[in-house]
Formats: sequence, structure tokens, C-alpha cells
Amino acid sequence: MKVDPITVELLRNRISSIMEEMDYHFYRSGYSTIVRESRDFSCAIVDRQGRLLVSPWMFFHSPVYFHYVQRILKLYGEDALQDGDVFVSNHPYDANLPHASDMGFVAPIFHSGKLVAFACTIAHKADVGGTVPGSTYGSATELYQEGMLLPPVRIHHRGKAIPDIERLISANTRAPYVVQGDIAGQIGVTRIGREQIQKICERFSADVLIGAMDQMIEASTLEFASALSTLPEGESEAQGFLDHDGVELNEQVKLHVKITATNGRLHFDFSGCDDQTKGPVNLRIGMVEAAVYYSLIGLLDPDLRYSDGIRDLISFTFRNNSVVNADPPRPCSSYMKCCQKLVDVILEAMDPLMPGRSIAHCGGSGGSIIVAWQGETKTRRGNQYEIFGSAYGAGPNGDGTSGATPHLANLFAAPIEIIETEFPCRIRKFELTPDSGGAGRYRGGLNFAREYEALEPAELVYRSDRAIEAPKGLQGGKSGGFSQFILHPGSKYAQVMPSTCRLKIEKGTIFRLNGAGGGGYGDPKSRPKESIDHDISEGYLTKKAARRDYGWNG
Repeated sequence: MKVDPITVELLRNRISSIMEEMDYHFYRSGYSTIVRESRDFSCAIVDRQGRLLVSPWMFFHSPVYFHYVQRILKLYGEDALQDGDVFVSNHPYDANLPHASDMGFVAPIFHSGKLVAFACTIAHKADVGGTVPGSTYGSATELYQEGMLLPPVRIHHRGKAIPDIERLISANTRAPYVVQGDIAGQIGVTRIGREQIQKICERFSADVLIGAMDQMIEASTLEFASALSTLPEGESEAQGFLDHDGVELNEQVKLHVKITATNGRLHFDFSGCDDQTKGPVNLRIGMVEAAVYYSLIGLLDPDLRYSDGIRDLISFTFRNNSVVNADPPRPCSSYMKCCQKLVDVILEAMDPLMPGRSIAHCGGSGGSIIVAWQGETKTRRGNQYEIFGSAYGAGPNGDGTSGATPHLANLFAAPIEIIETEFPCRIRKFELTPDSGGAGRYRGGLNFAREYEALEPAELVYRSDRAIEAPKGLQGGKSGGFSQFILHPGSKYAQVMPSTCRLKIEKGTIFRLNGAGGGGYGDPKSRPKESIDHDISEGYLTKKAARRDYGWNG
């Protein structure tokens, strides 16, 4: 059905508003700190085929919804779906979820007996079982060590909960109260999405909405096609390395891409990437798509209206059993380290095709920290789960952003007050690290560091990257600073720990986490003196580093 352009745009904005409403209600109802503080979740409305219409604010989930909904349709068939159904899965291979800790909920939306759309949400869970507290085991060698695995199954049928599934989930988590609370919030926001889309159908009809959704996809495809048509034809390639896979600590993992631009289309060839790894840095295709689409939006035009229509313009080559196209039961809980490094490699490869648009390598995810507190009182027990940020690389127009969670995620650092209120932990320092940004005409962003003191015994699980392979600069810029995990910092017992490790800590133990700094952009000798002076005065740069990296003489 053909719908007039004004109505199409009105409905697109309405769907965007519904997604924001879903986001807000889940954020406000979240039980875990990873939901209500770090905001590691997304909500979306997709069409009856699973195609995304408007990007959620957490971009890296965007391509995942399509694969997830397509799998549900294949398993059950459209005729078996019912109004009031809700499906759940956390399976990285069966449903293409990022890793087992990410649990996705999908609710079909009907009007007058016709399937019109799906309301969806994906959120990180505090614990889904597995070998270590928090489930994201940085040294896992198989998928089964990363927690329970749910293929796409119904958790609600015709509006009624299926208690068997809920009991199964509760029995396989170390934090049933928190996990069940977040699940209730996710199911609740799918209900909000369903009700709001049904209101649109009551006002405009289901046929108008379906037709408008098709035109939203077509319009965004045309926008991207127009932007891609400006690219010169040619080829370019780049590669980068992860420090290790979390298991083989002395072996780096290569990521490689060759990009070919021709006839207004782009082809990404990832066949040069290393084989799938023993450790959990493996990716599925949905996450590779997220890295590619995210990079292209930033390079072409941030105002482009993303939808799954971009799939018609981008093609891929993957080698089977590679680190970016792994097969089960390869583990994948540390996928974000690989995904963010892949963005760096893609941006570097695109630089010759789009000069003056790419930025230097970022500090990566900064890693994650899980502290399983083992206090004597029930109220003091629980998992402290933090996503630890780093910094952006510098670009052709300015310094990199400091103290951020770069690329794809848009996550927040948990506030100190929340951590100290809810867990037996004291934050001794929370600061930017001088000299950690790569030197260049434009300086890489500075990492931020946190220093913790354990007030009770605990088990600590840490995983990071860029402790061996520093974030590269671009166009003559220098590399950013390395990440570090330091036990007993500032004492004679200070010890730099591996970037993937698991250890027991006693009451009074102090540890410090440093993210990596962003790479610099351009020749450091061309940086204006007033910018160097400003960095020194603000404490971003020491005089010693200024003389060494910039030739500064005061």
C-alpha cells in the first residue's frame, strides 16, 4: 500500500518516540546496576520481517534484531505466533545474540488478526551461570562455560507467563532476584511497544502502518545509496591485532579487512582474519555487520537515517571458522574487545577512500570488571559488574574524547556513589591519566583510571585489551597509552596483572584499572603551542612528555 510521505515521516517519528518510551521505562525499572547505571540495553520496534526502522541508541544491537526475529519466524512460522506471545533467547549462535549474558525478548504485534510488527529488547544480565560470577569468563574455551543457553522459546503465551521457563532461568543464575527483576522490566517494555503500535493501527489501520514501514526502509536505502555514490572506486585494506584471545596469552589475534568500492556499493572481505580462537573473542556475523554499519554512518554522514535497508548496499565475504565467523561451541563472551578493534581496522581501511574522515584507533572497551562479594550478610553479597571505558582516538578536526566508552555502545560508567552504597567497596581515585593520549596535531583522548579498595573478601574477574598492542595513531599520529590492571598500586608489592585474569582478593586489597588512551592524529610537531600549553595547565600532559613528543620548550 502506497502511503503519502507526510504520514510516513509522522509514523517514523512516532515509532522513534515509542522506542524512547520503552528505553525510559526499562531504565527506570532496572534492578541491576548494569541496566540502571551502565544502561547496557536497547529497545526496538521492527517490521513484520524483523527489519529495523529506527536505530536504538545502543547501536551494536541494531543488526541483531533482524537475525533474531528471522530465526523465530523460521522456527515457529508466522501462523503459530499469537497476540500476547513473548519469546526469549540468549543464544549467540541460534539467535545471533552478542553473547550469552545478553538476553533478548521479542513480542509479535497484531491488529485485527494481522501481524504488523515486533517489539524487542536486549539487555545484559548480571549473571546467567557458567564458570565465573558474572558469566563473562575471559578465559573460557567453550560456549558452555559462559552460562546457560536458551534457544528462542516462548516465555509468555497469549499474555500468560510460562512459569517453567522463568524457573529454569532462576535456577541457572547466581543472582535470581536481580535477573528476574530485569526480565520483568524487559517483558513490560515489549508490552508498552505492543500497545502503542496497536494504537497507531487503530488510528491509521494496519495496512497503512505496514506500507509506511516499507517506505521507511526504501527511503533510508536511497539516502545511503546517494551517500555511497560519492565514493571513488577503488580498494583499500588494513589490519590490527588483539593482544590475545584470553587463553593463548602469547599469541595475538589478527583482524583484516579489504574494502572494495564499485558502482555505488561497498564490499567488505574479512577472509584475511585469523581462525576462530580457543578463547572468547569470537564474533558472529551480526556483530561484524554492526561494526561495518556503525563505521559507515560516522564516515558518510551521522545524520543518515539508519535502517536495515543498508543490507541491500553492502556485501560481505567471510571465511568459515574464522574469528569473525565462528561456529559453535566456540566461546564469545569477550566479543566486544574484538568488535571495537574491528571498527578501528575498518576506519583505517576507509581512510584512503574517504581522506580526512577517519579517526585514530580508540582505547577499546577498557574491559569489564566483575567483583563477586562474599560478605557475611545477605545484603552485602552480590556481583558488582562494571563496563570500564577508555578514550576515543583523535580525528582530522579535533582531539579525541577522554574518559568515554568508545564505538558502538554508548554506555555509562557507574557512579562512585552507587558503587559505594551497594557494594563493600571504596573508590580511592577516579581520574584521567596524564600523557595517555597519543601525540599528534590532534591529541588522542586520555584514559580514565579507577582505584578500588575491597572492604570485604571477593572474587575478581577482569578482561581487557590493548595492554600489549597500543591504540594506533593515524596520519603520523602516535599511539595512545596501554591499558593496565595493577594490584597493590603505589606499594612495594605493586604487580601488573594480565589483561585477562581471575583471582581471589582479601579485605583491604587495593587495585587500579587504567583504560587505554586514544591514538593521535597528524604530525605531533604541527600541534599548536597554545594547545600544548593548555594540556599542560590542565594536567593532561606533563612537561617531560611535552618535550619528548612535541619538542615543547616552554
